[in-house]
Amino acid sequence: MNRLEQLFIAKPREVLNIYYTAGFPKLEDTLPILQVIQDSGADLAEVGIPFSDPVVDGDTIQKANHQALLNGMNVGLLFDQLKNMRETINIPVILMGDINPVLQFGVEKFCEKCQQVGVDGLILPNLPMDEYLQDFKSIFEKYGLFNIFLITPQTSEERIRKIDKNSNGFIYMVSSASTTGSTQGVTKEMLDYFKRINELDLKNPRLIGFGIKDHESFMQASHYANGAIIGSAFIRAIEDADQPAASGMKFLKEVIQ
Repeated sequence: MNRLEQLFIAKPREVLNIYYTAGFPKLEDTLPILQVIQDSGADLAEVGIPFSDPVVDGDTIQKANHQALLNGMNVGLLFDQLKNMRETINIPVILMGDINPVLQFGVEKFCEKCQQVGVDGLILPNLPMDEYLQDFKSIFEKYGLFNIFLITPQTSEERIRKIDKNSNGFIYMVSSASTTGSTQGVTKEMLDYFKRINELDLKNPRLIGFGIKDHESFMQASHYANGAIIGSAFIRAIEDADQPAASGMKFLKEVIQ
């Protein structure tokens, strides 16, 4: 059974997923930050693959991507850094990023490496569903990888149900049409959207992302879904810290309480 399946069976509510960028703040921080995420009590880690033009990310994660690339991060090095992670990391780990580095690395080679190091799933926001079903699904399944799709307030019910049918792991609910890093918090419009999706009675668990930044917004989102994703706020907590691991731990403890 995939670790994502195990997670949502063992803990169906208040699942906390933490996104961070591989190779940031320093090139060698990838595994230490992952360890902090696990040790804090977070349930799931989403490791960002740096790319020069990320699809949905705001300034904070764009800057982290840029710095990680300057540090020398690339897909091959990421797999090298994660090769022994399962010696100490037990929580599910997913990779998130643009489809282009995956294509450049080679899709089957990429998926095989994911299986070798213990990655559980992928989030590739600009991979079209039809292309995934036709060209990628069999490869992902061969290597035990779950593919996670995103939905937004603008996604039609027909597409949401198609995503639900063809997904496993969880569905990533983008909370608003903005990019990542919004500081506006949870608005009435977001709550209306959360309620609408809740009423669809989807088979997959749902995690809410974009604008989740602290304990209050995490708990609000968890009321309407299985949990939430925090990215930009965590990046901000570690980006200029003298001790990123300690700063990240402090931030996460405040979220989890």
